[in-house]
Amino acid sequence: MDFGLSPEQQMIVDATRAFVETELYPHEAEVERTGILRPELREEIAAKARAAGLYAANMPEDVGGAGLDTLTWLLYEKELGRANYALHWTCVSRPSNILLACTPEQRERYLFPCVQGTRHDCQAMTEPGAGSDLRGMKSTARRDGDDWVLNGTKHFISHADVADFAIVWMASGEEDTPRGKKKLITAFLVDKGTPGFTVRDGYRNVSHRGYNNMILEFDDCRLPATQVLGAPHKGFEVAGQWLGATRLQVASTCLGRAERALDHAIRYAADRKQFGQQIGKFQGVSFKLADMAMELKAAELLTQLAAWKYDQGTVTEADMAMAKLKATEVLAMVSDEAIQIHGGMGLMDELPLERIWRDARVERIWEGTSEIQRHIISRELLRPFGG
Repeated sequence: MDFGLSPEQQMIVDATRAFVETELYPHEAEVERTGILRPELREEIAAKARAAGLYAANMPEDVGGAGLDTLTWLLYEKELGRANYALHWTCVSRPSNILLACTPEQRERYLFPCVQGTRHDCQAMTEPGAGSDLRGMKSTARRDGDDWVLNGTKHFISHADVADFAIVWMASGEEDTPRGKKKLITAFLVDKGTPGFTVRDGYRNVSHRGYNNMILEFDDCRLPATQVLGAPHKGFEVAGQWLGATRLQVASTCLGRAERALDHAIRYAADRKQFGQQIGKFQGVSFKLADMAMELKAAELLTQLAAWKYDQGTVTEADMAMAKLKATEVLAMVSDEAIQIHGGMGLMDELPLERIWRDARVERIWEGTSEIQRHIISRELLRPFGG
């Protein structure tokens, strides 16, 4: 593994950071204070992102994306992650790579328009009674002739307010296993406006203002078989093939925000003087900075190692779980310590620190809680011994 960046990677990092600082940072205060990302602002920034070649950069070249390898893609994600989540996620869209499982006909209706920026997707898995336990979902899909009929409720569905369609996961049957019956899961592509499909406002969230979660309701929502993504009852196989890298994406965006918080803390520790000297010279502050930098570097290396192994075809679930777990917990620590170094000013909204601190909280919950990541890691350690 080469620990240096190639000229191409450095160019992507520089271009993405320049875009973030020029096009996203100036709008953070508005989104944070209003809780709204204006549609006209979203479209204005998205057009600039497309012109800059930063839009849908996570997708392969053969479908119109940038074709970045995993490590380079995550370097790009880290830079985007420095900004307000609503601004970088909905304005510089990265369509779900699960859309690569689309049939040729589905690609024309869903994948290609998402890459081009004319349509947007969202993922609908979580339910009021089934979060980490996906097989515990109660929403169902049953066959009715050549159609499927969907019923149930999904919640905490991010950016479903701006999405044109949802990738929806439903319990579609049961199978017998040595440990008893388990639910079969099928994924569906469901357009807004489909009869029986309703999108409602979700909950007020302390994290990621302007990036909304919604409630999706299905009441005898009838779909033709052509709306199945992948094969019937093979939703877990589809998810396993395409969704693993999303945990690395979360890790990378967390690294960007943690680095931004650390930069603020370092500058403040160098500029602020108390008792006749820089506060960074006091061990109470200098040791904090050292620990913040060390933990951030450890999280970055874990994430980059997982990305490198992903492209080598050797990555494990534990590799990705370690990266997600470490990066999200480091972000929480670094943002908290950055505020502590700033004192009272750290909690004022003149600085981005209080936002980074608030936003950090959800990262240890979505895309698999910290407890789930620890379970994945320990299970892999114990598996050779029959655990």
